Amino acid sequence: MPSSKTATLGFGETTVTIGRIGHGLMNMSTRDPSDVLPDETAFAAIKMGIDALPEGAQMHLNTGEFYGNGFSIANLELVARFFAKYPEYAPRSFLSVKGGMLPNSVKADGSPENLRRSVTTIAATLAPGGKKMDLFQMARVPTNVPFDEAFGTVVALKAEGYFTHIGMSECSAATLRKAHAIHPVSVVEIEVSAWSYEEETKKVIAAAQELGIVIAAYSPLGRGLLSGTIKSVDDIPAGDYRRKLTRFQEEAFAHNAEIAEAFGAVAVRKGVTASQLALAWVLNLGPHMVPIPGTSSASRHLENIAAADVELTGEDLAEISKVLEKGVKGSRIMDGVPAEKLRLWA
Repeated sequence: MPSSKTATLGFGETTVTIGRIGHGLMNMSTRDPSDVLPDETAFAAIKMGIDALPEGAQMHLNTGEFYGNGFSIANLELVARFFAKYPEYAPRSFLSVKGGMLPNSVKADGSPENLRRSVTTIAATLAPGGKKMDLFQMARVPTNVPFDEAFGTVVALKAEGYFTHIGMSECSAATLRKAHAIHPVSVVEIEVSAWSYEEETKKVIAAAQELGIVIAAYSPLGRGLLSGTIKSVDDIPAGDYRRKLTRFQEEAFAHNAEIAEAFGAVAVRKGVTASQLALAWVLNLGPHMVPIPGTSSASRHLENIAAADVELTGEDLAEISKVLEKGVKGSRIMDGVPAEKLRLWA
């Protein structure tokens, strides 16, 4: 049932149809402890998105073993509570989970012991909700064991029935090809937006399209700046990790805010919201692109999903390119932290 509103994920008998706009769930649990999100607010957003999809399509729900304050399992627990309360939404959801980090940290460990611990922890946490994860992916390419060994462990865990699909995250095009040659990779998750479009991003997108792999594009709204929701540094809560990113600091922020304002002006002329324009730009990169914006607002989620209906003309794309010519200032990672440490494009 491929269309502008859906994408095909997987291979052979495991193929499923998902909506072109997914839902990142991290920010529902990774937030200021004084601003705890009520379950029903989170649940309303998840339900609204699933209900908005074409018949037969599943919502790509994206979570992680460490999506919670202190790298806890809080988000997995929220997902379990959702499916326990609304079991009818389980078959209409495609649940993708990242793991493979050491407990309560973001250090990748690809040892058989840790990967099994991660997968079984995820499975046990989700069990009360009755919804198994559909896809597991190592959140980063580990360095403590050879890649073939780590990926082989993931393949073995899949064979044991813990999940049906294997994904990759923050990997290079070369690593993606290597993994796919060992076992089909259904999804690769990378950051993609109008101003997070690096050379390696382009290579991963091209390789994925060639191999029939879906791109789960995270932070497609530039972490709130492209969508117009962040207009000044003061709009970012104290303690928010974005304050540590060079793109959101002092001179860089002022420069980037000017670009975002011009981007928003294009959206106004197009008759869409800035968020919809940003998502449409990502969708335009190929039929395998599935942005996974994160929101806890039901109305904002519906706005995001409607971006699948936005068609960008050559004139629109030229106008956007002109706006982006100034180039974003600052990095998408924290100041002073080398990309190698975060295992980006490994």
